[in-house]
Amino acid sequence: MSGIDFLLHGFAIVLLDPANLLFCSIGVFMGTLVGVLPGVGPSAGAALLLPITYRLPGIQGILMLSGILYGAMYGGSTTSILLNIPGEAASVITCIDGYQMARKGRAGPALGIAAIGSFIAGTVTVILLSMTAPIMAGMALKMGAPEYFSLMTLGLLVLTFLARGSMVKALIMTVMGLWLSQLGMDPNTGQHRFTFGIVRLWDGVPMVPLFMGVFGISEILENLEKEIPVEVVKTKIKDLFPNLEEWKRSVGPIIRGTFSGFPLGLVPGAANTVASIISYAMEKKLSKTPEKFGTGMIEGVAGPESANNAAATGQFIPLLILGIPTSTFTAIIYAGLLIHGVQAGPFLISQHPDIFWGVISSMYIGNVLLLILNFPMIGIWVQMLRVPFKVMFPLIILFCLIGSYSINNSNFDVFIMIFFGIIGYLCRKFGFDTIPFVMAFVLGGIMENSFRQSLAIGHGTFLIFLYRPISAVCLGLGLILLAHSVISSKMGKGRPHLLDED
Repeated sequence: MSGIDFLLHGFAIVLLDPANLLFCSIGVFMGTLVGVLPGVGPSAGAALLLPITYRLPGIQGILMLSGILYGAMYGGSTTSILLNIPGEAASVITCIDGYQMARKGRAGPALGIAAIGSFIAGTVTVILLSMTAPIMAGMALKMGAPEYFSLMTLGLLVLTFLARGSMVKALIMTVMGLWLSQLGMDPNTGQHRFTFGIVRLWDGVPMVPLFMGVFGISEILENLEKEIPVEVVKTKIKDLFPNLEEWKRSVGPIIRGTFSGFPLGLVPGAANTVASIISYAMEKKLSKTPEKFGTGMIEGVAGPESANNAAATGQFIPLLILGIPTSTFTAIIYAGLLIHGVQAGPFLISQHPDIFWGVISSMYIGNVLLLILNFPMIGIWVQMLRVPFKVMFPLIILFCLIGSYSINNSNFDVFIMIFFGIIGYLCRKFGFDTIPFVMAFVLGGIMENSFRQSLAIGHGTFLIFLYRPISAVCLGLGLILLAHSVISSKMGKGRPHLLDED
């Protein structure tokens, strides 16, 4: 079968099975809702919904989680435009001109171009993904254990380099995540490691309750300290389609945002946020009237929203092809795959083609569903914005408790969720970024296996990591990042703090 045949097979999996289409639609709807509600980001929303997928067949659970991602990317723009509050980090830039358009009575075109730009960018980048994925999977098959270990090491170092706060704190969180991933039974010797005599820890720390605590509970606790305003801009939302002049001004930003955002999805960290920032800076630089940016320029909405969604699609390449999540959200999808016994990586296409091509096809379908859902439901989302957070958070807490308990019917899982919720909250308060911690926890087991296999290949010598060109390059780049950070700190210069929780 050719790539086109596989893609058509993926469409058949989603469209011809009512259950698959239903859960894809639920994911898109819930993602939009999560993106719309201020104080609940897509990572927190996906972590809270992860227990639901535990009882679903593998393809349906993954379709729903994937739908949450690109649904949340659009939903965040609604809050940014109408409330001047980003529903998720990647929509921060949309606040600048989107809210000013709403104040001028142009909320409709701002919301419309956000939806259309997201649809175009999502569709184009999914086509790029479906074309490049088989080629990249073939290249990934040529990589061995040393390359995987070095590549994941580089990824963690990039995360610590881009993390908020000091790199020392980020490195501490990375080490803690790697240590936590080693709890439980040694896969080779059967020895118990760091279990402290707790039988429940023999299988390691449960991943889903940890995610729910670090992303869900901690975010709720942090938001309880803030007064999140819910004053929606008082203007009638009409004329969702931009006029001809606005269309002409938006075409270029949408195209540029699409093709600049997609490759940024490959970069570990806050790819969506970085893509939005770069797109906005690019449009301002190319504009003949840069001084008007910040006063309600539609280019400041079209470009960043397109780049945001393009980067979201690009994040699936390292996840599905290499089996390496590069963001908190793809780490949650990675956990969802593991829950259903599916290992992401170069063998995913051959061993689980239904899941791989079903997910790819669902992105096409999800973009269409987003367009269908969001245009007629703008009024509903506006009403949802009026719900105070103090009304929402008890319901979210209850959902967390039920979800964590229902996985294994275990009180221990509830305790783990609460414990890591408090840990995540304290980390946020004292400036310790949780993203390197979570990513290290997710990748720790794979890194350990790759490290052991590498030493076996090299007959016990660490030089095996330098003999392999790709491995040596990855480790070299990692050392350069570390050296740059040390030199910058000695010279009193800062480093980029681009990594925000999405």
